[in-house]
Parts: sequence; structure tokens; C-alpha cells
Amino acid sequence: MQKILSVIILVIVTFAFTSPALAAKNRQAEVYSQLCNTRLELGDYKSAISDCTKAITLADNSTEPLLSRSIAYYRQGNYQAAIIDSDRVIALHKCDFRAYYNRALAEAGEKNYLKAVADLNLALVQLPSMSHSLLADIYTARGLARLELADYQAAMQDFSLAIRLNPQDARAYYNRGCTCFLHGDYHNAIANFTTSLQLNPTNSQAYVNRGIARHQLGYQQAAIQDLQQASKNFITQKNQAAYQKTIHCIEQIQQILGSNFEIVDA
Repeated sequence: MQKILSVIILVIVTFAFTSPALAAKNRQAEVYSQLCNTRLELGDYKSAISDCTKAITLADNSTEPLLSRSIAYYRQGNYQAAIIDSDRVIALHKCDFRAYYNRALAEAGEKNYLKAVADLNLALVQLPSMSHSLLADIYTARGLARLELADYQAAMQDFSLAIRLNPQDARAYYNRGCTCFLHGDYHNAIANFTTSLQLNPTNSQAYVNRGIARHQLGYQQAAIQDLQQASKNFITQKNQAAYQKTIHCIEQIQQILGSNFEIVDA
């Protein structure tokens, strides 16, 4: 009973002597941290970094603004700064899987794919109980890093795990389709691109990739249909460079067939 009373008294004393100035400082830091997250959602990364930096200055042991700033730096393409912020979070809280995940994305941006895989492995080790969709994101990221390392079998396993966890994730089917394509398995590449397009019909590159896979298998008319759909999408998306490349692919297949097919005008 005496020990319990001692703990209660200690807690009361701790709160009693909390500095009003420190409390105000923490509240101000929280405001800047929330502003940073709002800027992130709006895509205003410069302002997000500024707000996060103010929050970090006010509460330098807080990991949340560091995590948010690392994301803003990553989206700006400042991968080294993102890595530094992630390192600081890990130093403060080594069990935070988000820091390993963020650092992995930045390492991949720097083309350090082995380091990215290592960090994603650590993220999986530190992972708390969470939704399947977030776990699927980690497997997808690791699969992409392994794909860059030409470790096709491991990449395939990661994308398949991501699909098992989140069957509605069009990205995982698309990435698995790319893996099949690079491995020369065009039939399964087509199947995966088709499922990806069913889930996300706006992915123009999936039409291009499926068209090329069909071309490789000798299905030239189906290939042209896919490439024409991709070219229409690229016009809508105002992606002139991708449109021109797609039209060039169509013309090459037309030469093989010796036939004339309508080309969509820009």
C-alpha cells in the first residue's frame, strides 16, 4: 500500500511542477506539426518543411514532426535530408517502423536498393498489429527494391504477399506484371496487367505494357488496341512525350503487319 501511495504522490508532484511556459511551447509545437501534415496533404512541401522545422525547434525530442518532414523531403526529391530525419527518429525511438520505412524509400530514391531492402526488413520486424493494407505497402516497397536488383523471384514473392493482404491494390498487380514481363513470362504479365487495369483503368502504362507483352506473343491486333487506348489516355493526361513513344510503337507493329490502323491524333 505504501508503494502505491508513493507512485501517486510522485505523479501529482510531477504535474504540479509542469512549467506553464513549457506547456505553451508544447502546444505551439503541436500546432505547427498539424500545419505541417495539412501542407503535406496539399502537396505544399516547402511550407510543410518550414512548419515541421518550427515544431522540431520547439520540441526537439518529438518524433512526429521529424517523420512528417522526412516525407516532405522525400517527395521533394531531397533523399539525403529525408534519411537524416529518419536517422534522428530511430535514435529517439528505435522501434518506430515508420522511420525504417521512410528511410527505405529515401534509400531507394538514392538507388541504394540493398539498404532499402535491409530497412524494410527492419520495418517488418518492428511492425505492430496493424491493417493489412499498410503491411501490403511494405511488401510492395520491398518488392520494388528487389525488382531493381533483378531478384525477380523474391520480388514476385513480395508482390504476391501484398496482393494476398490487399487484393484491391492495383499497384501490386501492376508491379507483379512488370516482374513477369522482365522474366519473360508474358502470359502471366498480361493476366496481372489486366487485373490491375480492372482495378485502375486510368493506368496508361499498364495498357502500354500489356500491349507490348501481347506483341511479344504475336497478338499484334490486340497489342495495337492496347497501345491505342494508352495513347488516348496520354492525350487526356497531357503527356505528350509518352503519347509520341506509344505512337512510335504502334507504327512499328503496323510495319510488321503491313496493315494500316487508325492513329489517334494529338
